[in-house]
Amino acid sequence: MYQAIVFLPLIAALIAGLFGSRIGNRSAQVVTCGALIISAFLSWIAFFQVAWNPGDHSTHVQVLSWIVSGDFNVNWAFQIDTLTVVMLVVVNTVSCLVHIYSVGYMNRDPHISRFMSYLSLFTFAMLMLVTSDNFVQMFFGWEGVGLASYLLIGFWYKKPTACAAAIKAFVVNRVGDFGFALGIFAIFMTFGSADFSVVFSDVGAYTDKVIHFLGMDLDLLTTICILLFIGAMGKSAQLGLHTWLPDAMEGPTPVSALIHAATMVTAGVFMVARCSPLFEFAPFALEIVCIVGASTAFFAATVGMSQFDIKRVIAYSTCSQLGYMFFALGVGAYGAAIFHLFTHAFFKALLFLGSGSVIHACSDEQDMRKMGGLRKKIPMTFLMMTIGTLALTGFPFLAGYYSKDMIIEAAFAAHSSVGSYAFGLGIVAALMTSFYSWRLMFMTFFGNSRASKKVQKNIHESPKVMLIPLYVLAVGAVFAGFIFSDHFIGTQYEEFWAGSLFLVGENIMEAAHHVPGWVIASPFIAMVLGLVIAWYFYIKEPSMPGKFISTFRLAYELSFNKWYFDELYDILFVRPAMKLGYFLWKRGDEDTIDRYGPDGVSASVVRVAEKFRNLQTGYLYHYAFAMLIGLSAFVSWFVLGDK
Repeated sequence: MYQAIVFLPLIAALIAGLFGSRIGNRSAQVVTCGALIISAFLSWIAFFQVAWNPGDHSTHVQVLSWIVSGDFNVNWAFQIDTLTVVMLVVVNTVSCLVHIYSVGYMNRDPHISRFMSYLSLFTFAMLMLVTSDNFVQMFFGWEGVGLASYLLIGFWYKKPTACAAAIKAFVVNRVGDFGFALGIFAIFMTFGSADFSVVFSDVGAYTDKVIHFLGMDLDLLTTICILLFIGAMGKSAQLGLHTWLPDAMEGPTPVSALIHAATMVTAGVFMVARCSPLFEFAPFALEIVCIVGASTAFFAATVGMSQFDIKRVIAYSTCSQLGYMFFALGVGAYGAAIFHLFTHAFFKALLFLGSGSVIHACSDEQDMRKMGGLRKKIPMTFLMMTIGTLALTGFPFLAGYYSKDMIIEAAFAAHSSVGSYAFGLGIVAALMTSFYSWRLMFMTFFGNSRASKKVQKNIHESPKVMLIPLYVLAVGAVFAGFIFSDHFIGTQYEEFWAGSLFLVGENIMEAAHHVPGWVIASPFIAMVLGLVIAWYFYIKEPSMPGKFISTFRLAYELSFNKWYFDELYDILFVRPAMKLGYFLWKRGDEDTIDRYGPDGVSASVVRVAEKFRNLQTGYLYHYAFAMLIGLSAFVSWFVLGDK
């Protein structure tokens, strides 16, 4: 069963990619959607079989012997435990619905078979990552996800901005991947193996080990964990390596939903949770994770408040919510982090696919300033977006309410300086999340239409093939938190996770259930306050945003320009790299290598040929004279040689 779950998307990707032109677009859609439906169905079966059975849930399934080189032996195998099956459900369920949605959204695209192939390949790479039982297999899945994201973000390759966004995502992720690779090398050099079972069982013996680097003594496990976390920062778009995420919106909307809800950006969160036995013995690394996560949650929320592209607002929302997951990991609330990943997949996919429905209705318009008054024209999309927004902002008893509030409570329960830092920024980010989420809703669906008359005439509800996935995701956004909270973060926590998440010391989830009442109420108050402010700014007094911008111009410019990270990186890295490249091209390549290499050799040959060419004058008497001189020289040599 597990082989089918993982390899069905790969088979579908190969069929649609290699034979799409022969079997036709419709057949390619049937193959890929059918494979994902089966894979998703089997994933839910595996979820209930593994996570709902008492006792040890861990299962090892070997596929083949992969790499054998001296002492380095790596098998391609699946590690099946609660953490794995949770990720299988998230990845395959969302991917299945995105595939079905794409049938309608990409209907007029002539290259839809290639698109469906890329989606299935993306899914397979993520499945390879989450089922891995060793770091090498995880790294291959890690890189496969990066490759597939490059192909999908740049799917419309004739569009310059899409190509630039794809390259940016690929390059920025290489920075994080370099750290991840160094971490894996350090693990193999330390433990002599890349298998999770070997590394995690032996980690206790290395708690006091140090390494000497540039005259400094560094804790070995802390160094390894920080290197691994750098990889997670790149994939999960944490502060500093986040700049690729909003630009990824240049790809088709189904791609955005898949990247942000179920695959690429969740890889970093999953990896840190999988490596909890390592991180638990590196408390300083966990503090770094917490600080970066909380800072990202706050930063992305500030930027989301001022964006006008509907997809970019949701993109920064993803970045912020990933920050919540990471600071939950940083305080040891692994179950809360994965639970938020689980619930977030439903309402974030719902919001992205809902925004795609809005864009589809508005003739591909993405600027919210050119929308307005859409709730009566596309009522089902409006309803689905409302449900997604309520879940995202943490409205009571919807999915986000259980997971995000538990993260904030766990940060407070940590009773540490980094926990307090995360708690404070988490509350502020919750207020801003509510504000920008309802700002999106009010600008898009309320007020008078600001679209052109041509666009207004063509506004229409999406077809059923696009709406049905929204309905399914809406069910998850409403009920996933209520149904599964007791298992993920409640009284059945220990039995549910059954060793797939490792903790040293007391379980912080227990303490999180006994925080003061004001801590429990704080996220709700922040959510309501954000809603009220957004309503006042965009419904009650529509002139307020303009007045606010005029009064706080510097703060607005900082937010709208994304804290100038792109400009800063352009100054620090891009321009110097381009200047260095230009210098090496002109001085190193052209003036040195080409001048004394192929160009120099060819020039010498030309000069010699020019000399010889001068001998070929075309005059008969020149040739006769040369023959006479040659004959005389030969006779002289012959005569003188005999003597």
